[in-house]
Amino acid sequence: MPVVYRASLEICKRHADRLAWAISQLAYKFPLSAEAIRTLSDTELAVLDQFSTRFAKLQDAMGAKLFPAILELTKEQGYYPAFLDKLNRLEKIGAIASADKWLILREMRNEFSHDYPDDPELQAATLNKAYTLASDLLGVLNGVEAFASHYEHVGNMHEIT
Repeated sequence: MPVVYRASLEICKRHADRLAWAISQLAYKFPLSAEAIRTLSDTELAVLDQFSTRFAKLQDAMGAKLFPAILELTKEQGYYPAFLDKLNRLEKIGAIASADKWLILREMRNEFSHDYPDDPELQAATLNKAYTLASDLLGVLNGVEAFASHYEHVGNMHEIT
């Protein structure tokens, strides 16, 4: 089972690394204004696209792949038909700090699916919100990895014996 967890973690870390790179490239531009959006170079726009894409992909991969792998890794008993049930269980066992915070991150991901090319004010507001939440998203990944490291080690010990 650690193989599924490890593969999911590697995908998430790849997205996280690229998200962190995009943040580092444009940190000096935040907070963005509508005027700043209008004057971005093509390269800066491409980096903002990378930022929004990697934020969404990381959030998706964690929710769809990593979180279920954590429940399997920890051998959590129970049936979790709804995603909210999984989140609440992850919070209860200490894998994530807050199910409610995760739902805010998911909502942010959903906001990226709406494109407002003719509304730089709305674009700036969305990107500024995401910029403040990006460190939370990266923090959840780091926390999950730290949490799972104990279980992964215990699982490897059982496989050896």
